[in-house]
Amino acid sequence: MIHLDGRSLTAPALARIAAGEAVALDPEALARVAENRGVIDRILVEGRTVYGVNTGFGQFATVVIPPDQLRQLQLNLVRSHAAGVGEPLPRPQTRALMAARINCLLKGFSGIRPEPLHLLAECLNRDVLPVVPCQGSVGASGDLAPLAHVALLLVGEGEAWAASGPGTRPGGEALRAAGLAPVVLEAKEGLALINGTQLITALGCLAVAELRRLVPQAEAIAALSLEALRGSRAAFDPRIHDARPHPGQLAAAARMRELLGETSAIAESHKDCHRVQDAYSLRCIPQVHGVARDALDFAGAILERELNSATDNPMIFTETNESRSGGNFHGQYPAFACDLLAIACADLASISERRQERMVNPAYSDLPAFLTTRGGLESGFMMAHVTSAALVSELKGLAHPASVDSIPTSAGKEDHVSMGPIAARKLLRAVDGLENVLAIEARMALEGVRLVGLAPAPGLQPLLEKLAAACPPWEDRPMAPEIEASRRALREA
Repeated sequence: MIHLDGRSLTAPALARIAAGEAVALDPEALARVAENRGVIDRILVEGRTVYGVNTGFGQFATVVIPPDQLRQLQLNLVRSHAAGVGEPLPRPQTRALMAARINCLLKGFSGIRPEPLHLLAECLNRDVLPVVPCQGSVGASGDLAPLAHVALLLVGEGEAWAASGPGTRPGGEALRAAGLAPVVLEAKEGLALINGTQLITALGCLAVAELRRLVPQAEAIAALSLEALRGSRAAFDPRIHDARPHPGQLAAAARMRELLGETSAIAESHKDCHRVQDAYSLRCIPQVHGVARDALDFAGAILERELNSATDNPMIFTETNESRSGGNFHGQYPAFACDLLAIACADLASISERRQERMVNPAYSDLPAFLTTRGGLESGFMMAHVTSAALVSELKGLAHPASVDSIPTSAGKEDHVSMGPIAARKLLRAVDGLENVLAIEARMALEGVRLVGLAPAPGLQPLLEKLAAACPPWEDRPMAPEIEASRRALREA
């Protein structure tokens, strides 16, 4: 069970929630929420006019709403803002979105009562999930449309996923079936539920969790390719990297040395060869993989800070009994982070594809063309490389930053927006594409080592054994299941 307190949620923990783990709400955080709600109650008693509490929204901020219409105001907000279109988010992504919003609200700056948070947590724990269309947010003023679809479930409206199977059912029916009752939204609560960057942040954090597995794995696969291509260990000499001490480069070079060791049977077989230095896709692994590591550390830190940030407007400050309007809902931080990680995915896939080219092209190696000894009768890995080329081209398109775009909305009030949800969605596609490219490289490297016929470095044996157990020696057969088998083996490695 993951404890949510508004302060300590991590990308790996969010991934566990996305995969089905239950959540518990921290009592101290709930006490902060209840105390913070008292500010809203005092504002109403004192008759103060505060944006989002007793006014309209956006361009209607100057319209004051009478006290007897405040509940209707919040319900209308949720209904009207549930304007999403497109394919629904997959259930794991929806769970991550819900958990991220709970965590944000637990910081105690949103003016919400604890009751909606309890219901949201119960929905998560009982797998009562809203249907949330993936499109419709520009990432400021927060992810309004997706979060409004989540909020609809809490008031017993909208659509929810059926308990089993792919179908949907009305939100109120899903709550009743789980023994849950909808909430009535009080002043500020509709806005508190929908105003924030949680779609961008949740999807970005799920990508971070995957990349923290894939980036070091890419180095293990690259090391296996280096052995298959009879590459040199000289480029990983620590003195080279100490002279250019980028943290990621140092870490990638150290990992290559750890994986490859001092030598191997393969390395000994070509220690007297005439080649002075390898191609960049082998020699520059620490430099290229290293900056991907640094990008992951940088972007991952942004996304995890955002995961534990208050992103509402207005902010409610308990200590001073005040409301202040600001711009924490603006998604530029997580949008930039997602765009940077999409670039890293594209570059890791690009250098992987170049190593693949060297393995299938006899002009670049001592290996048989397309990694088959029966060339002509068999095509070997010809089309596997073509698939990688197609994926890398698509990844280059996904690397174009969404966060440089902005279309003003809300009658010009929201005149600069982040487009962060687009950045986050394309990042997840990029992560998936990278994983497939790496699975193809791993499968080729396995075959290349088999064809060399000598043992690679001992540090590569665990990876080699996983791949070999999943993928028998090559003879022409359908390639798609072979790539999937390699991908599964890498997930288990």
